[in-house]
Amino acid sequence: MDETKAIIEGLIFASETPLTIDKIVEIFQERNLNRQDITAHLSELMSEYGVRHGGFYLQEVAGGYQFRTRPELSAWIAKLKGIRSAALTTAALETLAIIAYRQPVVKAEVERLRGVDVSRPLRTLLERKLVRMVGRKDVPGKPMIYGTTRKFLEVFSLKDLSELPTMGELKDLTK
Repeated sequence: MDETKAIIEGLIFASETPLTIDKIVEIFQERNLNRQDITAHLSELMSEYGVRHGGFYLQEVAGGYQFRTRPELSAWIAKLKGIRSAALTTAALETLAIIAYRQPVVKAEVERLRGVDVSRPLRTLLERKLVRMVGRKDVPGKPMIYGTTRKFLEVFSLKDLSELPTMGELKDLTK
């Protein structure tokens, strides 16, 4: 493995959040590596980890790159960490879906679509940092506007919001 690729691999491993190409380019500034060079190295690394099919792989997620453990190993990792799955309630998942697809959105709009109060599920989503307040709507009362976070993209393994399934794809799943 060449040194540049090894350094990129080490940087991604050491980063607590997905590492962006821009940050990697900034780190390699003295070597004059551009986005295209970095992207080529990342593609090679992703391919190598994919072929290896080991315990983890490299994935583009939330606008950057991150090592992820294979989903089929989640039960083993939960045993190691001594954790139970912190699943979201149906109410929280429905609220999150509305925010993800309608963002930026105010609480009243989410409540109108769900037909119930969303204070508790919204609080849960804010606490888990899946949703954030992105501002205030310029109407009387200035209600908060909500949107998803980078952590939302990480948790659901999405590069960006364009990777959310379309409504047509979701309808196909229920057939």
